[in-house]
Amino acid sequence: MCGRATLSTSPDELRQVFGLGETPTLTARYNIAPSQPIAVIRASAAPAAGARRVELLRWGLVPSWAKDAKIGAKMINARVESLTTRPAFRDALEHRRALVLVDGFYEWEKRGRARQPFFVHRADGRPFALAGLWDRWTSPRGGDGVGVAREVIESCAVVTCPAAPPCDRLHDRMPLVVPPPLWSLWLDASIVDARRLEPALRQSAASDEGLVLREVSTRVNRPDVDDATCIEPAAPEAPPAPGLFDRYQR
Repeated sequence: MCGRATLSTSPDELRQVFGLGETPTLTARYNIAPSQPIAVIRASAAPAAGARRVELLRWGLVPSWAKDAKIGAKMINARVESLTTRPAFRDALEHRRALVLVDGFYEWEKRGRARQPFFVHRADGRPFALAGLWDRWTSPRGGDGVGVAREVIESCAVVTCPAAPPCDRLHDRMPLVVPPPLWSLWLDASIVDARRLEPALRQSAASDEGLVLREVSTRVNRPDVDDATCIEPAAPEAPPAPGLFDRYQR
């Protein structure tokens, strides 16, 4: 799965890497959590580099037909195996695809009762793109002519796939990384036949974009902590204090 992410790459570098038409205005984020804004490039009728722009959507997809926006908390991820069968994702796959921009994400390794966080990132530190889906939800209440506007939420989910090395040592799922040659295909809004996307999804599922792991501090477990300490290497554990027998041995 994918439950936390980072994007601290400079706006200028993002513009160059993703071929944006303008330099985005973004704040460095080191611990993006579900329900918070996350940067995306949405599919458009003109998907070529230069026409792309970055927008912030709420992480946790709220389908347009949902009765309550709370459903988004359960839909931060979309399994690639069920994109064409689940109603919440099927229509979005055909009409509302996006690239989710990150320069890393976190995964946790179970160690007994504890869970140790790892920062997953490219070895060269460059940003990369995850497959995403988005939707627009309008609240059923409000807009009654007395000054109460209906709430509108634009939200997204990250597509996940079976984990590949090195992530498979931590979890059986990982976000679907879209290689740069497939960005234009994924962002081409003229493609509405999901079958045309299947080769791209298979290729993306086999791509890890040179990812590496780094054990980091458990500070990232707190969603209110969002600074560069989240991605710093974990401090080595202190050796246990010598016991009585150890002192006699010396």
